[in-house]
Amino acid sequence: MSSVSSTIDLWPRLQGGLEVAAAAAGPEELFGVRQGFVRYFHHGLRREVPIAVVPHGGEDQRSGLPASDGETLERIRQRAHDLKRELGDAYLFYVATAGGLHTVTAKGQDACFVRCWTVVCGPPGEAWGASGSLQIPDLMLAGTHDPARELGSVGTRRRGGLVSSLTARLEDRRSAVALATFHALATLFYGRLET
Repeated sequence: MSSVSSTIDLWPRLQGGLEVAAAAAGPEELFGVRQGFVRYFHHGLRREVPIAVVPHGGEDQRSGLPASDGETLERIRQRAHDLKRELGDAYLFYVATAGGLHTVTAKGQDACFVRCWTVVCGPPGEAWGASGSLQIPDLMLAGTHDPARELGSVGTRRRGGLVSSLTARLEDRRSAVALATFHALATLFYGRLET
């Protein structure tokens, strides 16, 4: 299918409004997903379509961050596809998002990073997006540093999580989810909806 014909096929469905089912754990994730859609459609494509993000599926019961990008992606791909299978055609998009850890080895040293991943399933198919990576300081990994004491508990789940702690409240979980969602949408619609 050419990008011109796919645009013609998609626009009637998109202009009536975007209904998004999100397997998100809380309001920060839901608002982040919505912010990613707004950035892509309203700001990027300059299309003021209504966007509704509806929570489904509850919180993922597994605790802790997956130890690799692959584990994170497998987990959220499964959640997004489960939503799509359970809800059928009730929504235009099915989204799942989660944080994960990844390790990079350079010059014999390991560095551990945290980032957010989002999977979007929609009419053109499936795409993945990630936020920027933040290195977890060696002091935190060694357990010799208490960020909650110094930063006033900003690293709690209700106060932006680990991203907030690492950026001294300049970014948070919501902004990471928004960027990951925007990146997934940019990939999903590449060559189809660019202005």
